[in-house]
Amino acid sequence: MIKFDIFLDIEDNRWTAAINDIAAVAEDVKSKVLQQVAEDIDFLNSDKTFYLNLCLSDDENVHKLNLEFRNQDKPTNVLSFANIDSEDFDDMLEFEQTIELGDIIIAYETMEREAKEQEVSFKNHFCHLWTHGILHILGYDHIKDNDREEMEALEIAILDKLGIENPYKE
Repeated sequence: MIKFDIFLDIEDNRWTAAINDIAAVAEDVKSKVLQQVAEDIDFLNSDKTFYLNLCLSDDENVHKLNLEFRNQDKPTNVLSFANIDSEDFDDMLEFEQTIELGDIIIAYETMEREAKEQEVSFKNHFCHLWTHGILHILGYDHIKDNDREEMEALEIAILDKLGIENPYKE
């Protein structure tokens, strides 16, 4: 059994008003992601304890982080900072029992606007962005077309397990 915890930081109280029991929703999504990808990620099948940080924030904070770390002078929906990309990650796996996998920050206003534009519920869009962020933390990316197709297929399968329609259908 994979030991994988979430440390939840709610910086903007609108999150708790928008999604009833957001911690349970976040946990459910994380579990579905792990069910989908665990057998493909060797390090998850060790005796280590893993955790990641989920920060539910706002556009102002995400804008600052996006500018500082991605040189993008605007907010974005979700930012993922994956420790798997660190040159120290293999050492962490070898010498540490508890492994921090990284940070995911989601911007309330951008996510809310996108949900309205896409005509999906706020909760379902959160589940999609949270899934997307976890996949980034675990090493998936969408820069190249084949990687994008793989990541989108995983997202669609995970969201289906949550009863959420394909967000990529036209």
